[in-house]
Amino acid sequence: MKRTHGFTLIELMIVIAVIGILAAIAYPNYTEYLNRAKRAEAKTALMAGAQALERYYSIHGSYLDAGGNLAAVFTAQVPGSGTVNYNLAAQGNPTATTFLLQATRANTMAGDPCGDFRISHAGAQTLNGATRTVAQCW
Repeated sequence: MKRTHGFTLIELMIVIAVIGILAAIAYPNYTEYLNRAKRAEAKTALMAGAQALERYYSIHGSYLDAGGNLAAVFTAQVPGSGTVNYNLAAQGNPTATTFLLQATRANTMAGDPCGDFRISHAGAQTLNGATRTVAQCW
């Protein structure tokens, strides 16, 4: 009996099909993993911004600076360098005793189903323009 070494065309096609199926499952999971990390970074920046504003309030008795604007004591972009995923800014009209910070989606996160993250002076965590719930995203 003559023995040949190597793979048949059918064996190679089966291996390629299995690799294709695994890649079709793995890629969406990987991108969702990356998006969760970007969301976590935005939430961390929002919390840090709210804490910085609270420290400013405890010293100055107001969230507003001398010019009547919300004190610029928090970062404006997430991440601080590289491709920006979220922009942080005050929403509405901040007063001496109230503020609402929002992390607005940008670039690759523009279509994220969690929407824009918000945090108020009272610590209320909400979403704007989301198709998911607060419990799923915050």
